[in-house]
Amino acid sequence: MDSTILYLEPVGGIAGDMFLAAALDLGVPLEALEAPLRTLGVAGWTFARSTQVRHALSGTHLDVVVEKAAHEHRALSEIEKLIAASGLSAKAKERATKVFRLLGKAEAKVHGIPLETVHFHEVGAVDSIVDICGAAVALELLGDPEVFCAPPPLGSGTARTAHGVIPVPVPATLELLKNVPVRFEGLGELTTPTGAALVRAFATVGPPPELVVEKTGYGVGTKDFADRANVLRASLGRRGADAASRLWVLETNLDDCSPQLLGLVLEKALEKGALDAWVLPAVMKKSRPGHLVGVLCDAEHRSALEALLFRETTTLGVRATSVERTALERRFDPVTTPFGEVKVKVGSKGGEVLNAQAELEDCRALAEKADVPVKDVQAAAMAAWRARR
Repeated sequence: MDSTILYLEPVGGIAGDMFLAAALDLGVPLEALEAPLRTLGVAGWTFARSTQVRHALSGTHLDVVVEKAAHEHRALSEIEKLIAASGLSAKAKERATKVFRLLGKAEAKVHGIPLETVHFHEVGAVDSIVDICGAAVALELLGDPEVFCAPPPLGSGTARTAHGVIPVPVPATLELLKNVPVRFEGLGELTTPTGAALVRAFATVGPPPELVVEKTGYGVGTKDFADRANVLRASLGRRGADAASRLWVLETNLDDCSPQLLGLVLEKALEKGALDAWVLPAVMKKSRPGHLVGVLCDAEHRSALEALLFRETTTLGVRATSVERTALERRFDPVTTPFGEVKVKVGSKGGEVLNAQAELEDCRALAEKADVPVKDVQAAAMAAWRARR
């Protein structure tokens, strides 16, 4: 099955307005983007769209023009209420709220204050609210793609904020991009806290999967840098069946983790989208008996499953290996047995059936009810399935 991929290349960095501009350059209609944002309950703003060039690269530039020039300070709870009461879709509300909460947690950590007392300054202004909520809407208008992003350049120097003059990259940006590949290069602020939050909330940072590029858009930033084109390039494409068969194997070796915990980890991994999970015995350094914990997953669930391994085990590191899987086409054939109905999982390729197996949980439930061995129900199910062929 094909899936949509959005690959971001922050050539000149990334900011909220650059992301929106890149989405418009990909073909998102300005009217479709603006209409839901008008329901946010913040007035006095308008979009100003133009075509601009940076280092011979032409793209879309977007300004959120605000009538009131003074910065507005808003608490996180106030912004969350604006989003909840708006006419944004449920998914867009969830995405926008996630970005603001990431920003809030970063600000709380940097300033050493509780999350509940965080008040946004620049990010609480109308233009930033429109940028962040607009990004959530734009992703939906782009077809809810899986997002990948090249390591963003962070810039250097200083920036003047409501808290005074602070170093670039600003502390909130660094906090948001912890444990994410970045590039310390460039002059000025290339990646803003809003841009960093969008990357952290929506993207896998690193190389893109193999994809067929169908559209390319350029979001042009305001400044014109001497050393690089200040653009965010966005490539929209699809991942075909061959690329979709590429999966990830996550592994970690443990010699200090209770087997009781490992059993729970396998259960939770499967609940969180793992395609398979296993534990193997291993002999580790200093001849210690240990375990190899492995998880098979797709790219969409990789981050969540890595987080699970870190949170639920004693590991200090997780290895990730890209693998290819050849999978049979699958279907379930229900059959009737003397004990009741059982689903038979059938695997085929090119119309030829290569494997079939009665579902164990169906057989076990019927065996317990009839007080017979599970193997008897399995045999009856397979006999019924073969008789139908």
